Amino acid sequence: MPSILKHIKNLVRSNSKKNSTKDMATTTAPAPKHTVVPVATKPIVASKTPSHPENTHANHTFAALIKSDAQLASLADHRYTKPVSADRVHTAKAGLEANGFKVHLVNSRGEAFETLKSLIPAGVSVNNAHSTTLEEIGFITYLKGETPWNNVHATILAEKDMAKQSELRRTIGSTVDYYLTSMSAITEDGKLAHADLSGSKVGGVAFGAGNVIVIAGTNKIVKDEDEAWTRTHEFALAAESARSRDAYGVPASAIINYEVIRQANPFNPDRIQVVLINDALGF
Repeated sequence: MPSILKHIKNLVRSNSKKNSTKDMATTTAPAPKHTVVPVATKPIVASKTPSHPENTHANHTFAALIKSDAQLASLADHRYTKPVSADRVHTAKAGLEANGFKVHLVNSRGEAFETLKSLIPAGVSVNNAHSTTLEEIGFITYLKGETPWNNVHATILAEKDMAKQSELRRTIGSTVDYYLTSMSAITEDGKLAHADLSGSKVGGVAFGAGNVIVIAGTNKIVKDEDEAWTRTHEFALAAESARSRDAYGVPASAIINYEVIRQANPFNPDRIQVVLINDALGF
């Protein structure tokens, strides 16, 4: 009997050791490694400056005319060919706003193009004065294609009888919903100055059009009205004369009409908006 009890005790002791070893193995075994699944991420795309259509009148930019017209050569490095300082830009912007004009300050030609598009509602009639600035931001190229507007300028140019074309400029050309143009000068105290030969531009801007959008580079900012006239007469006229010689075969252009807009129309204060571009554009 004692031998049987001893045998049973040995069996229990042996099983206890096995279970203890098994439990220890289970406890100390390293945890299985988890498979790391890579998380898909979107590539970082650098923001791009908005682009603009090609300028199809590149031969009439100031840089091109300097090379093609000897009479303009003396103005090649003129101060009016360069953007003014940031301080002067903000002074002019504040001056324009104080005089009741809404101002959109942009940093590139592409931004100017997109801003101008966004300011014109679909379905309205649109006309434009000649503007090298509008050409340089690609807007004239854009207007020649399909747009959401009634392009009155195209209707006017389609009339080949010059007397009838002139009448269209006076009537439907000056009374559009949106008239697009530039200025020869913008003063630091917020005035707009421009000139033309026929009067069609001055007429549309002064009163005829329902809305006017002015597009101008900061190279057109001047100190005051006196300097606005100086810039218009001594610089812009010379450059426009060079363009006219190439485009029309005439000796020069002329300032027959000159207008300074000192503040927004009190009866229609939102009528004139200004898109001011931090770049040297037009003349």
